[in-house]
Amino acid sequence: MKLALIGTHGVGKTTLAYEICSLLKKADFDVELVTEVARRSPFPVNEGATLEGQLWILHAQIASELEATSHSPHLICDRAVLDGYCYLVNRFGRQTQLEQWLRWWMESYSLLVYVPPMADGIPPDGFRSENLEFQERIHDLIGEMLSEPPFRALHDRVLWLDRRDRRVWGEMIFAASAPLLRPAMRVQAAAAR
Repeated sequence: MKLALIGTHGVGKTTLAYEICSLLKKADFDVELVTEVARRSPFPVNEGATLEGQLWILHAQIASELEATSHSPHLICDRAVLDGYCYLVNRFGRQTQLEQWLRWWMESYSLLVYVPPMADGIPPDGFRSENLEFQERIHDLIGEMLSEPPFRALHDRVLWLDRRDRRVWGEMIFAASAPLLRPAMRVQAAAAR
């Protein structure tokens, strides 16, 4: 299983990713966390992002996911490549030559969990932009991408979270991922015999 949290910056994806990993580990699942790669970028991010920087982020995300699959059968990704692509689109427009490749990679996610912006703004972290208009633009772009080709087919694999349910998001995601984990449990039980 590979689960990716998607959504704009400053909405709590990282905290939620750690919570989901904790719940899965408590249920005795071997799980690996793929953290946000943008924080390691040698290029500018946020409103001043460069094309080279956004391409680096897309490639680094995929490389991190590939590396993590060698450590665990279950991955929780703090972001998906779609998020990184939306930051690129915001600044440089759609890149059709990338979209088929990204759509192909998006098929590798078993479940996408859409995390909406919170009403109380962006908590300052010294890295991500606190510009609410920028945050909203990325939020809108992710929604647009999921409703248009070539990403529209992914729409059915998205768990759309509601901000009013924030206190139980972790449990909701755990419940949604449980059916995806069952085949792995059977394999482990068979291997133990």
